[in-house]
Amino acid sequence: MSIFKGSGVAIVTPMRDNGEVNYEEFAKLLEFQIANGTDAIIVCGTTGESSTLTHEEHLETIRYCAEVVAGRIPVVAGTGSNCTETAIYLSKEAEKFGVDGLLLVSPYYNKATQNGLYKHFKAVADSVKLPIILYNVPSRTGCNILPETILRLCTDVENIVGVKEASSNIGQIAHLAAIGAGKVDIYSGNDDQIVPIMSLGGIGVISVLANVAPAQTHEICQKYLDGDAAGSCKMQLEAMELCNALFCEVNPIPVKKALSLMGMIEGGLRGPLTEMEPANAKRLENAMRTFGIL
Repeated sequence: MSIFKGSGVAIVTPMRDNGEVNYEEFAKLLEFQIANGTDAIIVCGTTGESSTLTHEEHLETIRYCAEVVAGRIPVVAGTGSNCTETAIYLSKEAEKFGVDGLLLVSPYYNKATQNGLYKHFKAVADSVKLPIILYNVPSRTGCNILPETILRLCTDVENIVGVKEASSNIGQIAHLAAIGAGKVDIYSGNDDQIVPIMSLGGIGVISVLANVAPAQTHEICQKYLDGDAAGSCKMQLEAMELCNALFCEVNPIPVKKALSLMGMIEGGLRGPLTEMEPANAKRLENAMRTFGIL
């Protein structure tokens, strides 16, 4: 059974100016998401700056998220690592907090083989009972999880149920949909490809856009799930300028700037991420005004 269908927000982790996690702002963001129809919260993923959180901060952010959401919608915790033992540790600890699922990114930098990826993900999955979504984002990790490996994992390992596909390779995703029909839940990992991936059988998105436009991102997905492909496509196209602006610098720099412009967070980032360049910030602001969220 799918962990969720529709729009899951890859939520930011708000920071204070001194670099500490701002839990008060985080609670407000979670309530904003729930009030605007988001279908799931994905906490401590790439957009949540998980790579620069300490293990203690990482786990406390997951725990706090689960506590605030309190079962109202599913919470999926990012617990992946390029170290198998670290991924196991984070996953087992997150399970104790009552989250509904885990998101496991492919090991980055050390770039495992396909057999290594299989063994890595299986070892983590075997250590917990929670359902797991794999995260394929080669542009970040330098490592592509091939469709055959994803299908093998979803077939062999009961609690590996799907994949967040952010390879941007529609041909590869179509191949996965063809060989994995009925066995692999596919989520778009790119906001500019929600409708294309859902047209191939995908069941939703794990979204950066939803941070600033949760109701609209939910509606793009819901319309498609309800059979209104034309209406969903129209909304996807209307969001394209904003989607592009949100990725004109490395994520999550633009989305944190956008939330700052909306008055929802202070906007702090952890190094090596830096403040948005003025020209790009203006582009983002204009896209937000055009889309009607400023």
